[in-house]
Amino acid sequence: MRSLFYVVSALVVMALAFWAYRENYATQASLKSMQGLQRDITQKRETLAVLRAEWAYLNRPERLRQLADRNFDRLGLLPMTPEQFGRVDQVAYPQETLDLVLNPVDVVGMLEDVE
Repeated sequence: MRSLFYVVSALVVMALAFWAYRENYATQASLKSMQGLQRDITQKRETLAVLRAEWAYLNRPERLRQLADRNFDRLGLLPMTPEQFGRVDQVAYPQETLDLVLNPVDVVGMLEDVE
Protein backbone atom coordinates (compact mmCIF):
# COMPACT_ATOMS: atom_id res chain seq x y z
CA MET A 1 0.00 0.00 0.00
CA ARG A 2 2.91 2.30 0.71
CA SER A 3 4.31 1.82 -2.78
CA LEU A 4 0.97 2.84 -4.30
CA PHE A 5 0.99 5.96 -2.12
CA TYR A 6 4.55 6.77 -3.27
CA VAL A 7 3.65 6.29 -6.93
CA VAL A 8 0.53 8.45 -6.62
CA SER A 9 2.48 11.09 -4.71
CA ALA A 10 5.21 11.08 -7.37
CA LEU A 11 2.60 11.46 -10.14
CA VAL A 12 0.93 14.34 -8.30
CA VAL A 13 4.29 16.05 -7.81
CA MET A 14 5.12 15.60 -11.52
CA ALA A 15 1.70 16.93 -12.54
CA LEU A 16 2.13 19.97 -10.30
CA ALA A 17 5.65 20.53 -11.65
CA PHE A 18 4.33 20.36 -15.22
CA TRP A 19 1.52 22.79 -14.34
CA ALA A 20 3.98 25.20 -12.70
CA TYR A 21 6.29 24.98 -15.75
CA ARG A 22 3.44 25.83 -18.14
CA GLU A 23 2.18 28.67 -15.94
CA ASN A 24 5.69 30.10 -15.72
CA TYR A 25 6.03 30.24 -19.51
CA ALA A 26 2.50 31.58 -19.94
CA THR A 27 3.28 34.33 -17.43
CA GLN A 28 6.54 35.21 -19.17
CA ALA A 29 4.72 35.39 -22.53
CA SER A 30 2.07 37.67 -21.00
CA LEU A 31 4.75 39.91 -19.51
CA LYS A 32 6.55 40.18 -22.86
CA SER A 33 3.26 41.00 -24.56
CA MET A 34 2.49 43.64 -21.93
CA GLN A 35 5.94 45.20 -22.33
CA GLY A 36 5.41 45.34 -26.09
CA LEU A 37 2.07 47.07 -25.59
CA GLN A 38 3.60 49.55 -23.16
CA ARG A 39 6.32 50.31 -25.71
CA ASP A 40 3.67 50.87 -28.37
CA ILE A 41 1.67 53.14 -26.07
CA THR A 42 4.77 55.17 -25.25
CA GLN A 43 5.64 55.49 -28.93
CA LYS A 44 2.09 56.56 -29.79
CA ARG A 45 2.11 59.16 -27.00
CA GLU A 46 5.40 60.57 -28.26
CA THR A 47 4.01 60.70 -31.81
CA LEU A 48 0.88 62.42 -30.54
CA ALA A 49 2.98 64.98 -28.64
CA VAL A 50 4.97 65.72 -31.81
CA LEU A 51 1.77 66.07 -33.85
CA ARG A 52 0.28 68.43 -31.26
CA ALA A 53 3.45 70.52 -31.32
CA GLU A 54 3.36 70.66 -35.13
CA TRP A 55 -0.32 71.63 -35.05
CA ALA A 56 0.38 74.41 -32.57
CA TYR A 57 3.32 75.60 -34.67
CA LEU A 58 1.29 75.64 -37.89
CA ASN A 59 -1.66 77.43 -36.26
CA ARG A 60 0.27 80.36 -34.86
CA PRO A 61 -1.78 83.54 -35.33
CA GLU A 62 1.11 85.44 -36.94
CA ARG A 63 1.69 82.62 -39.45
CA LEU A 64 -1.99 82.42 -40.32
CA ARG A 65 -2.11 86.21 -40.70
CA GLN A 66 0.87 86.07 -43.11
CA LEU A 67 -0.82 83.31 -45.12
CA ALA A 68 -4.06 85.27 -45.28
CA ASP A 69 -2.19 88.41 -46.42
CA ARG A 70 -0.18 86.46 -48.97
CA ASN A 71 -3.28 84.78 -50.44
CA PHE A 72 -5.68 87.70 -50.06
CA ASP A 73 -6.40 88.01 -53.79
CA ARG A 74 -7.12 84.32 -54.22
CA LEU A 75 -9.07 83.73 -50.99
CA GLY A 76 -10.76 87.08 -50.54
CA LEU A 77 -10.57 86.90 -46.75
CA LEU A 78 -11.58 90.02 -44.86
CA PRO A 79 -11.43 90.86 -41.17
CA MET A 80 -14.62 90.19 -39.25
CA THR A 81 -16.85 93.16 -38.54
CA PRO A 82 -19.54 93.61 -35.87
CA GLU A 83 -22.24 93.51 -38.55
CA GLN A 84 -21.39 89.86 -39.22
CA PHE A 85 -22.61 88.82 -35.78
CA GLY A 86 -26.25 88.19 -35.04
CA ARG A 87 -28.55 87.45 -32.16
CA VAL A 88 -29.62 83.98 -31.10
CA ASP A 89 -33.25 84.65 -31.96
CA GLN A 90 -32.23 85.32 -35.57
CA VAL A 91 -30.99 81.76 -36.03
CA ALA A 92 -33.48 79.58 -37.90
CA TYR A 93 -33.57 76.24 -36.15
CA PRO A 94 -35.14 73.31 -38.00
CA GLN A 95 -38.55 72.34 -36.71
CA GLU A 96 -38.79 68.84 -35.31
CA THR A 97 -41.85 67.10 -36.64
CA LEU A 98 -42.79 63.75 -35.25
CA ASP A 99 -45.43 62.08 -37.36
CA LEU A 100 -46.15 59.31 -34.92
CA VAL A 101 -45.39 59.17 -31.24
CA LEU A 102 -45.78 55.66 -29.87
CA ASN A 103 -46.07 54.59 -26.31
CA PRO A 104 -46.56 51.01 -25.08
CA VAL A 105 -50.34 51.43 -24.85
CA ASP A 106 -50.57 52.59 -28.48
CA VAL A 107 -48.45 49.67 -29.68
CA VAL A 108 -50.61 47.14 -27.83
CA GLY A 109 -53.74 48.70 -29.23
CA MET A 110 -52.30 48.62 -32.75
CA LEU A 111 -51.44 44.95 -32.43
CA GLU A 112 -54.96 44.09 -31.31
CA ASP A 113 -56.39 45.92 -34.31
CA VAL A 114 -54.21 43.93 -36.72
CA GLU A 115 -55.35 40.56 -35.38
